[in-house]
Amino acid sequence: MSFINDFLSLIYPRRCEACESILFAHEHFVCNHCRLSLPRSNYHLLADNELQKVFYGRVPLANTWPYFLFEKSGKVQRLLHAIKYEDQKELARYIGAMHGKELFQKGLTENIDVIIPIPLHKKKLKSRGYNQSEWFAKGLGESISKPLDSGYLERTAFTSTQTRKNKYQRWENVEGIFKCLRPDELTNKHILLVDDVVTTGATIEAAHLAFKEIEGLKLSLASIAFAAKLR
Repeated sequence: MSFINDFLSLIYPRRCEACESILFAHEHFVCNHCRLSLPRSNYHLLADNELQKVFYGRVPLANTWPYFLFEKSGKVQRLLHAIKYEDQKELARYIGAMHGKELFQKGLTENIDVIIPIPLHKKKLKSRGYNQSEWFAKGLGESISKPLDSGYLERTAFTSTQTRKNKYQRWENVEGIFKCLRPDELTNKHILLVDDVVTTGATIEAAHLAFKEIEGLKLSLASIAFAAKLR
């Protein structure tokens, strides 16, 4: 089997999703050079980080844990593009597992009760075939040994892409689009809300409003990336 895999790799070489260099046999999705050089946020080491500040006065988040810092036309953008538009859902899971491992090793996730990914509208889910945030959340959950449940949050309205919208337009685009299902089960729980990329925080704020009336609820946030420079 190893011989067959080596032979196939000569014909169809696996390439790094960040830089497109050919991967060695022991590398998965991303080459070792990119794994070491991709712009990590390391916000899990900073209580008062830049993403936390985005939500001051808007969403009372206990923790904000983006894995990467997004730069336009950079390697992280290429990773996100592969995940969202090139059917690379396993890449999202792989990144989630790496991020979760770091959080777990620092003892930061002990109090998390459930992981809830930001949902796609059923029309977009049908078109794409999968929710990239859910696959990222799967990797996180596997690394921190916490349950994932996609049934608590529903996207009730179909919205256009956020990419070319300004801060105010992004908020208008997502206002009131989420509904919490089975809220009684979340009383006094600590939720880890998961998204692929956070820019203005409008989507997270809209999700928070769906949970707002739940007694004793505590909310933290994890994401693949934070696009601080695009805010």
